[in-house]
Amino acid sequence: MRARKSTIPSHTIDAVEQHVRRLCWRYADKLQFHGWHHVSFVRAKAAGFADHNGADRTVVEVAALVHDVNYIVLRNSPAAAGRDLRMDILRECGVEENVGRWIDEIIDEAEMATRGRHISLEAQALSDADTLFKALPVTPVVLAHRYLRENGLSLRELAHKIVGEQRDVHDSGYYFYNPKAAENYSRWALANLQLWQCIKEAVDDPTVVELLDAVHAVDAVDATDFEVEPAAS
Repeated sequence: MRARKSTIPSHTIDAVEQHVRRLCWRYADKLQFHGWHHVSFVRAKAAGFADHNGADRTVVEVAALVHDVNYIVLRNSPAAAGRDLRMDILRECGVEENVGRWIDEIIDEAEMATRGRHISLEAQALSDADTLFKALPVTPVVLAHRYLRENGLSLRELAHKIVGEQRDVHDSGYYFYNPKAAENYSRWALANLQLWQCIKEAVDDPTVVELLDAVHAVDAVDATDFEVEPAAS
């Protein structure tokens, strides 16, 4: 573990946390996947990765807190879509303007769809935490349907997105930047990618398409159309 750097005072971090938490609850219907449960997980893990790689932990924590506010602004959007809201939050909470711009750059750097092999230590810490959330074995089981609803995507579109954005990064050897994270979680990441590759293939099978159409038809039926018989006394 390397020496910790600190740029943002703790009371400012607390202010950002409180602000983002309020937004997450206010817009809970928009943030079914990227809500406070996601933000708090990424913040905790990113702080740990920052401690390990020598990044500025305070900057990483604040970046984690505001990294997904774009989903409040526009569904299924890149991080850059949240820039104005992000900067307003940071400014209101007392983050210096130049530090706020640095945080915004870190968030852009860490984005899965565009990140490269050589990014800053702060972006590495944020990226690894966000990537881990995607790779958790529970995510496709408990949270994938929330992502679909939040972003208005079909299962086919999500499978193509995940495989398209993550496969090359994984195969190029920088899915995780932190060696310990790679050691601990690469097996999960590979299993997750293999699952979504299989889903990508399955949704092109005509019989599977018929199955999914039948499931969607049942889901579309309003339960109030059915009369519930009273229980026998």
